[in-house]
Amino acid sequence: MFKNILLPTDGSSLSEQAIKSGVAFAKEIRAKVTGFYAKPHFAHLIFEDWDTNMLSQEQYQRIADEQAKKYLAVIERTAKAADVPCECLSVTSEAPSEAVVKTAQDKGCDLIFMASHGRRGIRGLLLGSETTKVLTHCKIPVLVYR
Repeated sequence: MFKNILLPTDGSSLSEQAIKSGVAFAKEIRAKVTGFYAKPHFAHLIFEDWDTNMLSQEQYQRIADEQAKKYLAVIERTAKAADVPCECLSVTSEAPSEAVVKTAQDKGCDLIFMASHGRRGIRGLLLGSETTKVLTHCKIPVLVYR
């Protein structure tokens, strides 16, 4: 059956519910989980009325890294509590769905377990329409949690 399940997250409550169910499923079938978060690229926003010095690239990177650690810690804690082997990683990507598919392939995952709807914007990079893109472009089975 499945041996390595990719659990993408965006930090939303629905994503956390999917993580709990994904880890429980992994425990049931004796699989390991690979937690994943796609950090968005830093973009310089230039508008006439905005102060463009609001956030430096270094500040942004620090915040993105902290956010990734926070979101992935939920997967790590949930897996540890269930005694399920877990590895977590994050990458920076302009296309989160592509990063999910590539990570699943690179890490030898044989199932992607992800939520169907989440937040929009910078906090919702992995869910919603990203799930549709993963389903469309992935050859690995995808289990969509609702």
